[in-house]
Amino acid sequence: MQNNKEMNFSSVFHFPVQIYYEDTDFSGVVYHPNFLKYFERAREHVIGADILAALWQDEGLGFAVYRSDMLCHDGVEFADIIDVRTSFYFESKYRTVWKQEIWRPNASKPAVTAKIEMVCMNKARQLTPMSPALIERLSRSFSSPALT
Repeated sequence: MQNNKEMNFSSVFHFPVQIYYEDTDFSGVVYHPNFLKYFERAREHVIGADILAALWQDEGLGFAVYRSDMLCHDGVEFADIIDVRTSFYFESKYRTVWKQEIWRPNASKPAVTAKIEMVCMNKARQLTPMSPALIERLSRSFSSPALT
């Protein structure tokens, strides 16, 4: 059963990724740890590298993966251009939960799905609330108030 927060996911963000030979194993299929890299890049794209850099430099805040659940349903192959679909919700002022899927071209279902929980931490690696500016920026992705 989903809680109310889970029902209020952000809009879906799309991030294309070209699969290169170096991403694959001997059989031409993506080596599974690379999916985590693609998910990370997509999350960074949603927030913005400039925002993340300023958050770290100006406020001493960053994000760490708290939990990651990933399922590989289908192989992704060399030369595919995949669509990493990302949405998220605020679990609290400390944590975001990201639903991410990797779709192959013309697929009827995702090849890979993941639920990634991120927490906000300071430079001393202590749990810290997200800045109001970051919450406001990410909240623009929702049709109704995201964090109350």
